[in-house]
Amino acid sequence: MHRKKGSGLAPWLPRLAAAAAAFVGLVNVASALTPNIHWRGHLLLQLEPVAAMRLFHALALPAGAALLLVAPYLAKRRRRAWQAAITLMLALGLFDLLKGLDFEETLITWGAAALLLPARGAFTVRHDPITLRSALWRVPLLALGGLAVAVLAAWASQPDGVQLVAIGTLLAIAYVVFRPLTAPRALPDPAARAAASELVRSHGTDTLAFFKLRGDKHYYFSGDRRAFVGYTIENGVLLLSGDPVGAPEAVPGLLADLHGFAQVRGLKLGAVGASERLCPHYESMRLKTIYLGDEAIVDLRAFSLQGRPIRKVRQSVSRLMKAGFSAELHRFSDLDEHTITQVEHVLERGRAGAPERGFSMAMDSIRSDPCRDTLVLLGYGADGQIRGVLHFVPCYGRATVSLSFMRRDPDTPNGLTEFLVVRAIELLREEGLEELSLNFAAFARWMHSPSKRRERALGKLVTLGNPFFQIESLYRFNAKFFPRWEPRYLVYEGALGLPRTGIAALWAEGQLPKPSLPLRAAVSR
Repeated sequence: MHRKKGSGLAPWLPRLAAAAAAFVGLVNVASALTPNIHWRGHLLLQLEPVAAMRLFHALALPAGAALLLVAPYLAKRRRRAWQAAITLMLALGLFDLLKGLDFEETLITWGAAALLLPARGAFTVRHDPITLRSALWRVPLLALGGLAVAVLAAWASQPDGVQLVAIGTLLAIAYVVFRPLTAPRALPDPAARAAASELVRSHGTDTLAFFKLRGDKHYYFSGDRRAFVGYTIENGVLLLSGDPVGAPEAVPGLLADLHGFAQVRGLKLGAVGASERLCPHYESMRLKTIYLGDEAIVDLRAFSLQGRPIRKVRQSVSRLMKAGFSAELHRFSDLDEHTITQVEHVLERGRAGAPERGFSMAMDSIRSDPCRDTLVLLGYGADGQIRGVLHFVPCYGRATVSLSFMRRDPDTPNGLTEFLVVRAIELLREEGLEELSLNFAAFARWMHSPSKRRERALGKLVTLGNPFFQIESLYRFNAKFFPRWEPRYLVYEGALGLPRTGIAALWAEGQLPKPSLPLRAAVSR
């Protein structure tokens, strides 16, 4: 199994280093703000003048404050913060001796530096060299700007303003110096998209593999280009979409490299929609997995409208057929421009003003190049107009398709969606397909087959979120077609990583509004 350098160090070491740095900083700030011990001061006067003692006393205060400022970045595993902390501690220990023979503070400060020195491997977050070069002009610029505002504040007799400006300047400098490597912002170029598409065609047997070809995903390839992942970055989490796609033997190395890629950029690694098969590998990487929900897989060969349990669906189909509704299955590449425009109109009306959702289990557009290989079920009303749409993407290497979009015109009668799903099952079966990945139902196991009292309680709890996330409604809709339930998982990193990754997944999927600055919101409008 692949391991990164320093991975054997305790994961709590950066937090301990941060606490130690904060303690040392506080000790030195307190020492700088209190008078020297008289007898030590008289002894030191034999070695240096009073002016030198005052100088080192003055230097100890900002150096101690700077160490306090560095401490949070140590907790974030920033390599440059580790370097700065050791430098500050070495300097502070010397200042303590030269400002008043403060042996106790020197022992504490240099002792902390000695303990921090061998922990280099725990500080894995790197910094872009360009950022360092840019700091050569940004730091002086920030300092001069802060000094100018401070002088203005002092001239206006506002000492509090001077202090606030000084703090703000230090924070701005710290941001410039300690910010980590940035992840790529540009979306994949045509060559990368072609490589990803080829891997999906060769190895995309998973029902979520095709969705990695969305236009808004970033790609990370293994060194030999035999596997890749689709991801986005939200809430400080590098969030994967489903499982990696590619040659099975290339996946472990890909995930190990990706974990290192995330770490040196100060990001946590997570995944939404991970399969049960891959969970043991994530756990071997010290990541955690938690059940997220079930994918509803319909067996097209076994499905039937016969029998009492499915009578309500059968009645909906009969009622819609009597009302003049019909459905046709087409390859998207065969649709003309007029029909595609009608389809887009139905998709938009079916959204009813809600934000577009999907990241791991839906496409972002039916007009993208990969969608030429997809299937579309068009539901027609008695007037011959398209009133409902189901969009399916392929699972290469198996006789299966996955549902991407399921929309209907809001003015159509209830039961149209059930009618469209049944007709899709029948027409897909005629095409020789065997399975349909219908939908994802969050926490479905807790509602359809809880095995413990805790799961039954959780099932009742999640139904309370139905008005906001349609959790129970979607489960009950899927259950009408008697699917096979296949679990999917959320992968997260760190003891406190679950809420962080959960929010990242909700933002990526469009299930939770993402906060934005008023200025940015105004620009987007």
